[in-house]
Amino acid sequence: MTAPSSSGYIDTYYRRTLTSSEDYPRATGHIEADICIVGGGLAGLTAALKLARLGRSVVLLEENRIAWGASGRNGGFVAAGYATGLDSIARHVGQHQAHELYRLSMEGVEIMRTHIDMLGIREASPVSGIAKALRYHSGGALKASSEKQRRDFGMQLRYLKRDEVRALYNSPKYQEAVLDEDAFHFHPLNYARALAREAAKQGSSIYEQSAAVSAELDGARKRIRTKEAMIEAGQVLFATGGYTGRVVPALRRAFLPISTYVLLTEEAPDLVRDAIRTDAAILDDRRAGDYYRVVDEGRRILWGGRITTRVGDPRNIATLLQREMVTTYPQLEPLKVEVGWSGLMSYARHLMPQIGQLQPGVWYCTAFGGHGMNTTAIGGTIIAEGMAGESDRYRLFAPFGLSWNGGILGKAAAQLTYWAYQATDAIREFGQR
Repeated sequence: MTAPSSSGYIDTYYRRTLTSSEDYPRATGHIEADICIVGGGLAGLTAALKLARLGRSVVLLEENRIAWGASGRNGGFVAAGYATGLDSIARHVGQHQAHELYRLSMEGVEIMRTHIDMLGIREASPVSGIAKALRYHSGGALKASSEKQRRDFGMQLRYLKRDEVRALYNSPKYQEAVLDEDAFHFHPLNYARALAREAAKQGSSIYEQSAAVSAELDGARKRIRTKEAMIEAGQVLFATGGYTGRVVPALRRAFLPISTYVLLTEEAPDLVRDAIRTDAAILDDRRAGDYYRVVDEGRRILWGGRITTRVGDPRNIATLLQREMVTTYPQLEPLKVEVGWSGLMSYARHLMPQIGQLQPGVWYCTAFGGHGMNTTAIGGTIIAEGMAGESDRYRLFAPFGLSWNGGILGKAAAQLTYWAYQATDAIREFGQR
């Protein structure tokens, strides 16, 4: 059996466990299509598949490899919600529209689950359950909010008291949690590559190593150029993220590139299971917190956390995250790290996805940082519906447009905000001692 091709991907757990070997060609020459999609992450792939199924001819351009960026190197968490909370969304658009947006986020989870089931993507390795855990006593607020979500949205949530939490996550830090049994975690790179295969099967033309270098967007026929090709299309969708270039300045100015970090431990099943006694993943409720899960049937831990506005990788990724891991689970101090990596996410200042129409025939679907899996799925779906004239559900995101990211001051503010979250977390946890 030929080993899967991992050429072009950075070293991550997901690259090491690829299950497919197909490569896609570079775009060359003059290519015509109904729709050109720029960006081969989960949003672009979801849109490409949807549009191909609707009978549109689609060309998808990816600068590197399919899901090379955040789509293929994240924590692999799929749960309802956005990077900002429901109350914050309601303050911006009102309660009714906030609830509609939240239901869309739930639909995003089901879209991904349906893709996995209907396309038989076993290599995505989905595992049910994500727990939201607190390091402080909420005074009944967590239980009340989970009960409200059950009433309002029919979510399958189970409140866990301290003893129940610690029976699953053997850490002295956690005080209470809510287990979302509708959520799941999975292998995002294998999933993304399966979407690409299906989109190609449905007629989409996918090109890797084909960065868009210029765009002419004002005419009836849009022109996107790469170094070796010119694509003409009636409509264009920009579905790039943290690695967005300067082809469309309005998109470049509208997001903040934020780095997050992930590590993979060595194989040590006894040590791992002494700490984490469930396959359900965990999302630390701290605003400056961690997210982690067991992989390889409980033999290793995949641990993510920390964010910075720096673009380059710090040399001590593994050391920083291992310190967080051992602070949470002192018994894991002997556990060694095999590899650490980072990736750039795109965040809008309002912390919501940016989904809409820039001008006639020119669409965007981006800024999924902080809660990207379900939102890329619903974003790619509803933007495809809009491009095909099937629905205008994308308009629900109109209040969260392409607001300026603040430039250098915006990056500084984002970093200062994160440090403030860390300080608040530390103070709140100190009160539990």
